[in-house]
Amino acid sequence: MQAMKTPDLNKENGKPVGIWIRVSTEDQAQGDSPQHHEARARHYAAAKGWTVKEVYDLAGVSGKSVMEHPETKRMLGDVQKGRITALVFSKLARLTRNARELMDFADIFRERNADLISLQENLDTSTPSGRLFFNMVSIMAQWEREEITDRVKASVAIRAKLGKPLGGKAPYGYVWQGNDMVPHSEEAPVRKLMYELFAEHRRKKAVARILNERGFRTRNGSKFSDTTITRLLQDPTAKGVRRSNYTRSNGEGKTWVLKPEHEWVFHEVPAIVSEELWDQCNALLEGRKGTRQKPGKRPVHLFAGIVVCECGQKMYVPSSTPKYVCAKCRNRIPIVDLEAIFLEELKNYLLSPEQIGEYLAAAHSTIDEKAHLLETLTKELEHVKAEADRVFRLYMDEKIDGDGFKQRNDPLSARRKQIEEEIPKAEAEVSLLKIDGLSSEYIREEAADLHSSWPSMTTDEKRRIVELLAKRITISKDEIDISLCYLPSFRETTNRQHILKG
Repeated sequence: MQAMKTPDLNKENGKPVGIWIRVSTEDQAQGDSPQHHEARARHYAAAKGWTVKEVYDLAGVSGKSVMEHPETKRMLGDVQKGRITALVFSKLARLTRNARELMDFADIFRERNADLISLQENLDTSTPSGRLFFNMVSIMAQWEREEITDRVKASVAIRAKLGKPLGGKAPYGYVWQGNDMVPHSEEAPVRKLMYELFAEHRRKKAVARILNERGFRTRNGSKFSDTTITRLLQDPTAKGVRRSNYTRSNGEGKTWVLKPEHEWVFHEVPAIVSEELWDQCNALLEGRKGTRQKPGKRPVHLFAGIVVCECGQKMYVPSSTPKYVCAKCRNRIPIVDLEAIFLEELKNYLLSPEQIGEYLAAAHSTIDEKAHLLETLTKELEHVKAEADRVFRLYMDEKIDGDGFKQRNDPLSARRKQIEEEIPKAEAEVSLLKIDGLSSEYIREEAADLHSSWPSMTTDEKRRIVELLAKRITISKDEIDISLCYLPSFRETTNRQHILKG
């Protein structure tokens, strides 16, 4: 009869292990020395017949978080490579006091078939009872982590509803003052300029190029890109609506996704641009979403895209008739009649006392904005000069060579030139606005000039005025409703000097 094979009780002899030592400065002050913990671990390893390959010394390191410590990374690297197959430490609290990191350690060691040995808790995951106990610890750690996550989520929603900051910087153009988000004195004029440029040029790349050529930069000092312009144009904060609690992370290193809309929280903040301008820009963006088409040519007819039928359909001019026609209900109005009605409405609108008052207020506000923009450029020029001086000092002190100096100095010189060219333009624009006689009498004269000059204007000049002033023109069977938005400067809408003198 074949003899029964005797189990090899020494099968773990020679097992390569590491010793983990983490004793805080406070513990050391109370006589709990790292040497004592190392000696205890070595005696245990010797009794088991294991071979100590490495000692990982984190003496004086706090247990709140150890995962990013160089010694931790070295230890985990040894586990991955199989240099050690077990880690011996005095007790769980010496490994880490962070429940999440404790669970992470357990997962890593489990994946590599390595063991964790805690002498204080008599925990050895190489034994069935040890694995059971550690699983229980891991489950409790997971539960605690989920509880913390739920509390954080609840806190985020509550803080959002109260309008308090949720962490992170305010969007470009704004700054946090305590719990209030307010316009940034230097960035807000640039943020507004983005909308004005996009409304005029209708191209994101053109807006980015113009801002960069004028010497403006993002908050971190880099050039504006069309992606950045798109993100800022779509952000409703600029029109006075701050949106919070609307995104969540899919995990570390993963993308952020939108939360359901019912979880979004909105708060009113000071606006940088008018709601009309924000809507105009975002309507242009929305119209091109999902396509790669460039903006098409401007409509030939003055009111194309603005005039609508009472049924809600837009009205256009077919090639077969000189009238705006609704394709759905065949409602129509002659081109010449609509233009005459619009011009008369515009004249009354411009000459009304209410609109003159609004114009004067808007004009003064525009001067302030342009002055702030000029101030931003001036400060930026000083910053660039200081940075260039710093680079020059580094070169003179031989801390950088000629190539390094050129690499740093050339972009600064180019940007300085851009800003120095832009500042006189901005100064002239501010002076022009101030000189343009901001009085009600001046406005009446300009309104009369606009009305009398209308017949001699080109179609493009007329169309520009329509786009700036008209929100919507609704044509019904019995009446015409013309909805006008705001009153821009006459110089902006008509370029009157060129019309009258050219």
